[in-house]
Amino acid sequence: MQPSVSELPARIPDTATLEDLLSEPTPAVVQTLRQFPGDIVVLGAGGKMGPSLTRMLRRAADWAETPRRVIAVSRFTDASLIERLRRQGVEVVCCDLLARNHLDQLPEAALVFYLVGVKFGTTGNEWRTWASNAYLPALVAERYRQARWVIFSTGNVYGLVPVVSGGSCETDALRPDGEYAASAVARERIFEFFSRRDHMAMTILRLNYAQELRYGVLVDIARAVWEGRPIPLAMGCFNALWQGDALAWAIQSLAYAEVPPRVLNLAGPETVSVRWAAEQFARRFKKPPHLVGSEAPDAYLSNAAQAHRLFGYPRVPVGLLVEWIADWILNGNELWEKPTHFEVRSGQF
Repeated sequence: MQPSVSELPARIPDTATLEDLLSEPTPAVVQTLRQFPGDIVVLGAGGKMGPSLTRMLRRAADWAETPRRVIAVSRFTDASLIERLRRQGVEVVCCDLLARNHLDQLPEAALVFYLVGVKFGTTGNEWRTWASNAYLPALVAERYRQARWVIFSTGNVYGLVPVVSGGSCETDALRPDGEYAASAVARERIFEFFSRRDHMAMTILRLNYAQELRYGVLVDIARAVWEGRPIPLAMGCFNALWQGDALAWAIQSLAYAEVPPRVLNLAGPETVSVRWAAEQFARRFKKPPHLVGSEAPDAYLSNAAQAHRLFGYPRVPVGLLVEWIADWILNGNELWEKPTHFEVRSGQF
């Protein structure tokens, strides 16, 4: 049995519709889960992407008719999120992953998705960032030694590249700026060690940047235009990828897990101009954008040609995302206070 993928709407009226669309599995996602049976654990499921991923996995598993548990693991400070996930058929485990006694009590799983990571608040708390991004991977890799893994990483590991280059490729040398990016490289290297030593198949996904209607670079730019705040242009370009596409590709990447890990950039095909995005929202809001400075010749950019070859182009194009976000803000819908700080060029977060 295959799901019928819904036609993309011209607008998204409310949070329930948004969350349903974000977690909608494609036929390729369903087929991937048919290929890889077994229970699924999502580590770090309480963040921005985790709830949609766990729900997509649950829906896809039901469509695939492969009985299994989908288990969301996080500290879960939001009780309402726990209840929503449980209503959707996802099991919830509240856990401090840095506590060994908690790790030992986690359910077994054949498939593990790793979404844990610390970025913002690193400056002044570097020790905590390194514990989460470099020490924790060793703990969980030992705990799930028999599993097949999908690990979320970041395009920040590459450093700044010329805008005209088209973005960093997976084979490029890593030149991390700042302690966050350096700790993200450490996360990848620790997982690679366990993959090679214990023959654990993994994919490492360098994401740059996921977008939905409540947060993301496009939302940051749209809100600045709407609120009349300055928009720095020094970081003149960025990548944008609908979060639903990123999650679908992450699940499909199970089929490409290897030893040592297969690395894939996840990003949209465009190099999106900050100036262009601001002007698009300004036209829709009928407000002038407050643009400050000028564009530098380099930016944090990723070339995702490998992912596009494997998974196709994103289902949701950037132009439609702009339309959705503008309408969302004009109608006063929910926004998260989770700025991306896309404009930061120093690597200090």
